[in-house]
Amino acid sequence: MSEICNTCGLPKELCFCEAIAKESQRISIKIDRKKFRKEYTVITGIDGAEIDVKDLAKGLKNKLACGGTVKGSVIELQGSHLKETRDFLVTQGFALETIELDEKSAIRPPRTGGGRR
Repeated sequence: MSEICNTCGLPKELCFCEAIAKESQRISIKIDRKKFRKEYTVITGIDGAEIDVKDLAKGLKNKLACGGTVKGSVIELQGSHLKETRDFLVTQGFALETIELDEKSAIRPPRTGGGRR
């Protein structure tokens, strides 16, 4: 006997709750710089109650061949992967209109000084 979805009452094979949840998400993707000038791609706005964030992060890490972590409902990926992350989320069923790229965070300020101190 198949399991029944608690939200819509349909069998899990026919459940469409996750597809509806993906359409209603407001996702923000930005680049954050942390210790030792390492860049991280930070994905916020995904509702962890409706979408399996850990499974999504695992798919992103496999696709982009990078490391990363999940902190609550925030996904952090090592490296700068703005457009690749957006493209992957669209292939996973998220609406392109609901994904916001923070292009300003990707602009690197010029390096000042040189060498070690």
